[in-house]
Amino acid sequence: MMSRSRKKLSLLELVGLVMGSIIGGGVFNLMHDMSMKAGIGAILIGWIITCIGMLSLAFCFQNLTMQRPDLQAGIYSYAEAGFGKYMGFNAAWGYWLSVLLGNVSYATLLMSAMGYFFPIFGNGQNIYSILVASCFLWGCHFMILKGVESASFVNIIITITKLVPLFLFILIMIVSFKMNVFTSDFWLTKSGKFEFSSVLTQVKSTMLVTIWVFAGIEGAVVFSGSAKHRKDIGRATVLGIIIIALLYILITVLSFGVMKQAQLANLPQPAMGYLLQSVVGKWGAMLVNFGLIVSVLGAWLSFTMFAGELPYEAAKVGTFPKLFAKENKNGAPINSLIFTNVVIELFMLSFLFADKAYNLFFSIASSASLIPYAFSSFYQVKYSVQNSFNHRKKNIFIGILSSLYSIWLLYAAGMNYLLLTMLLFACGIPVYLYLQIKDNNSMKVFTSAEKVSAIILFILGLTGLLGLLMGFVKLG
Repeated sequence: MMSRSRKKLSLLELVGLVMGSIIGGGVFNLMHDMSMKAGIGAILIGWIITCIGMLSLAFCFQNLTMQRPDLQAGIYSYAEAGFGKYMGFNAAWGYWLSVLLGNVSYATLLMSAMGYFFPIFGNGQNIYSILVASCFLWGCHFMILKGVESASFVNIIITITKLVPLFLFILIMIVSFKMNVFTSDFWLTKSGKFEFSSVLTQVKSTMLVTIWVFAGIEGAVVFSGSAKHRKDIGRATVLGIIIIALLYILITVLSFGVMKQAQLANLPQPAMGYLLQSVVGKWGAMLVNFGLIVSVLGAWLSFTMFAGELPYEAAKVGTFPKLFAKENKNGAPINSLIFTNVVIELFMLSFLFADKAYNLFFSIASSASLIPYAFSSFYQVKYSVQNSFNHRKKNIFIGILSSLYSIWLLYAAGMNYLLLTMLLFACGIPVYLYLQIKDNNSMKVFTSAEKVSAIILFILGLTGLLGLLMGFVKLG
């Protein structure tokens, strides 16, 4: 196989990858998705938890990239290094599913934004939407085949472009902010006061949304093998999260000072456009929809890069089938990209019959990402406890904090999406069996602990399938 030759990515390019993948379509519907089941009081608590959790996760990535420079694919390789090949495979499988399904949700959101200008696309879920979304999908595909460095440069330009409508939105919301609107239904409880049980339920409802809008924080880690300087990987991740967190909190808080919770919850998609239109007129919605189109294209490009990169890196060390390790003359993972984008294309057919495809796919994508995030946190704790290095106690604390956040997210996701996700993970068991028996010439597929894990996963996946058939697990 041809050895991979790449231009190394600078700190700016790595920050661009992180921000480009984090700022996707979700931010343009953030105020609607957050307000569906929560008041601003619970949302603020949710953001505090999210900022602490995401920063602790980012610091885990920063520490592990410095302490284990030999682990080139980060997000999955930490699970394998700490907990064995099967856990490594599940982390890689979960991350790949998360990015893949994230791209499917981007497709419908993109086409719904284009529907504002071209009514033929409707709500982004018709045959015309599928055809045009397919053109964008394969356009990203062929751009990446020209090499990751050219795609990352385009991503920086797109990231800068899509920040403009967001900053303009924030300025207009500051001018239009009304404190009496902000404080109305602050806790969204029957009594109007803080009620622990009700607020906890509301906070839980925001968690999959925050995971979705922060998806991509591992962008620099996935490309750790292409970084010009190793220390830039952690810096890019932390810088990206701090900037994005401030942006998201401002957008959410200011929206609740312009329109009440019930009104925000009933806004059409994309909510930001219709909120801005209510303040400044039609040009506001046009600007936001244009920004959304640019934003989703940038995030789609980043996510497609990630979706192709991780199976490639995993295949090189035997965690994924070796066919994913093939690259073209530009060092792009050609087989990995082809297989991933064909699967995305098949999922896009669901636009014809799925109700609210965007919410469905972003929720499952968020849930699937929890497994690789959790294992990265657990490995931070394990590695820090077992090895001596500077700031060891601090890193143990950060690892424990990130692990608790990961466990909380699994709880907050709820049984419905957890079972849907386990169904997808159970589909990975035959792939792992094939990999171990054929590619690695091994008849001993699982260790004793891995066998127990696989059985539990299979039972949960079967429960999810039966739930779909019987109606107690819902698609959406």
